[in-house]
Amino acid sequence: MSLPAENLGDMGRLAFLAANPEGTRREDIYLAVASLFQAQAPALSARERALMRDILKRLTRDVEMAIRIGLAERLADDPDAPIDLITLLCDDTIEVARPVILRSRRLGDQDILAFVGEASSAHQAACAERPEIGEPVCDVLAKSDSESVLVALVRNATARIAPGTFATLVAKSRQIATLQEPLVQRKDLPTPLATQMCEWVSDALKSRIAETHPFAYEAFAHAAGQAQQSVQAAAAARSPEGPRKLVEKLAAAGQLKAGFLLRVLHQGQMDLFELAFARLLDISIEDMRRVLYEAGARPVALACRAVGIDRCVFATVFNLSRGARRLQARLTAAEKAEVERVFDGFSRAEAIERIRSIEVFFPAAANPAG
Repeated sequence: MSLPAENLGDMGRLAFLAANPEGTRREDIYLAVASLFQAQAPALSARERALMRDILKRLTRDVEMAIRIGLAERLADDPDAPIDLITLLCDDTIEVARPVILRSRRLGDQDILAFVGEASSAHQAACAERPEIGEPVCDVLAKSDSESVLVALVRNATARIAPGTFATLVAKSRQIATLQEPLVQRKDLPTPLATQMCEWVSDALKSRIAETHPFAYEAFAHAAGQAQQSVQAAAAARSPEGPRKLVEKLAAAGQLKAGFLLRVLHQGQMDLFELAFARLLDISIEDMRRVLYEAGARPVALACRAVGIDRCVFATVFNLSRGARRLQARLTAAEKAEVERVFDGFSRAEAIERIRSIEVFFPAAANPAG
């Protein structure tokens, strides 16, 4: 038989009211229990905490969402909020759970791990956006089949993602294109995985990888070139004039552009690269090779500027072309500064004029007094 409410302590009265509202609004009871829980958490016994959790859980379905959201917003920024109350709110609808998942400092990785595996994709996406989530949480989230969860995780710059978890995400990026760009943008993406991604990402993202993971991109380009060497050699043997005819055909059709140069360079087709580059600049193949290999970085930068190759790809052009010819590819600080001056100081038309001038190849002849 139930005791009258006046004979019970605070906990008992709240439990009694929850079961027998008698005109008291359930919203008022819900907030009263939550406030008491928040204020007296350190002094509560395990039995009292369990009782209060039970009261709140039973009332949740009868309390308006706006009331529960208001409580979540209040507790999200309370560094001393009872963890029992925080985890209870995490188990509510995503509208209620989001503030505490994203902002509560009371939530640790172990608390998140206790519910994230079985949570909805919306709750998992909120966890993926949470600042400073650790490797175990990231590993669980990376196993999700939800695109929104995976993208949120990869876009979270503060998430601590282990190499094995990156491998899972990179594998999924083969089928989920929206994962590719944010993965490429991450500076902590392991270089071998960035190299793998070069196999299936767009040319634009390959260029981005060349900026953020230059060694990965060069490794991919080298491997791709090696893989095609035998095919290219056989083709060249069958048709010695094949590369030249292809270049002229593309030029006649208006399809000979900077993108073609980069593509064949990445594939290790050096003769085709040099011929196409020379055709775009309207210089001889002999002079093209002097530009690339005999006069330092400045003429290469002028040539790139002349045909519309962006400065962010210059290092890739310089390194891959020289590497293919077994030449030193390291740029000094002075050469890097000179390259920047070329891209900043010359228009494409000016670069074309300069690259065709004798000064590029024979500076002394252009200025005998010097």
